[in-house]
Amino acid sequence: MALTRSPKTSARGVVQDFRAQAQRRRRLQKEIGEGVAFIPTAHEQLRNADTHYPFRFNSHFWYLTGFPEPESVLVLTGGKSPRSILFCRQKNMEREIWDGYRYGPKAAQQVFGFTETYPIEALDELAPSLIAGQPKLLYPIGADSSFDTRMMNWLNIVRGKVRSGISAPSEFSDIRGLIDEMRLIKDRSEIRTMRRSAHIAAQAHIRAMMATKPGMFEYEIEAELLHEFRRHGAQSPAYPSIVAGGANGCILHYIENSAPLADQSLLLIDAGCEVDGYASDITRTFPVNGTFTPAQRDCYEIVLAAQLAAIKAVKPGALFTSYHDAAVKVLVQGLIDLKILKGPFARVIESGEYKRFYMHRTGHWLGLDVHDVGSYSLNGKARRLAPGNVLTVEPGLYIRPDRAIPRAFWNIGIRIEDDVLVTETGRDVLTSDAPKEIDDIESLMSE
Repeated sequence: MALTRSPKTSARGVVQDFRAQAQRRRRLQKEIGEGVAFIPTAHEQLRNADTHYPFRFNSHFWYLTGFPEPESVLVLTGGKSPRSILFCRQKNMEREIWDGYRYGPKAAQQVFGFTETYPIEALDELAPSLIAGQPKLLYPIGADSSFDTRMMNWLNIVRGKVRSGISAPSEFSDIRGLIDEMRLIKDRSEIRTMRRSAHIAAQAHIRAMMATKPGMFEYEIEAELLHEFRRHGAQSPAYPSIVAGGANGCILHYIENSAPLADQSLLLIDAGCEVDGYASDITRTFPVNGTFTPAQRDCYEIVLAAQLAAIKAVKPGALFTSYHDAAVKVLVQGLIDLKILKGPFARVIESGEYKRFYMHRTGHWLGLDVHDVGSYSLNGKARRLAPGNVLTVEPGLYIRPDRAIPRAFWNIGIRIEDDVLVTETGRDVLTSDAPKEIDDIESLMSE
């Protein structure tokens, strides 16, 4: 089937539309102006012996092409005669029998809308002529030492011809800076895909809540997540899932997922899926036995209130730092109210004493990468949010054993995370399908 399906049709039978990628290429060409840019995809990576890890394209390359195959390079020229050129693998029936469908240059040009396509084997021959006469050369400088070496070889070939009247670029830039800025604002195609990724991930968290019982192992719940991801067509987890019971919930990047789940403990799950390259990122925390203890409830209500305050602060024109500040204020007051911290409020904020229990920021950009590209500041000041930004909102509390803290609070790790789109008038919580109110969680887990 893989050898005969239409190249415009995905494995799920959905007709693909690559007009959005073509529009992005045209926007980037305008930013480049007179010059040439090279954007390679990722390498295939060996896992062991002759077995590879599942191939995952380079995010910048994917953003501009939608082309899924390894051994590919995009070349863009700007100016008065812009060109969009793909170098890719040739058709090879023997390799397709073993490894699956290949587009080949001819089909790639027709399906993806490039002005020109060539076999990847022609890149070394043609690259110098693409560079020659261009005033500016852009590529991901330093991202791949082997590609850096090839770029320098091509550049030196061009420089060696200056006596014959051929000029070489005199300006060099990292193309990633321009693409990063573009990727900060999601277009309609991206938002549609991210909604689907968020919906699938939310269903996976619901499934995990309903499956969890005391005595199970963390990896059993991870399996429920993976099942739901794939069942709905997500290609993979967006990152290693965190399934952290009890004290493990106080380890921010816990991924062993191997411990048994104890009665009257909490389970923190930080898990999202990847759909057509785009990530979701959700965290929910809930009691293993389905009922919060009084101490767990007190802490959870503080984190939830902090998250709701932070989400409310997400709106166009707001500083990126504003929603973190909103969350911190609620968390600090809550810790003082529980007598885990001693006031006054202003002193606790200024001293940073709360960072013993909340040591990370409240969110990050989200998109093709879980921690997506794009700067958080401009000219030394926090960036202002704009419609089309997608970010996570994820305050938490992590209370490790301490004699100065009542034992009922020991090993409570709580984080609540949602994916939020900045809209023209405010915000849209993409992951709202995943329950987070205490009554909703306990009701779901009692079914």
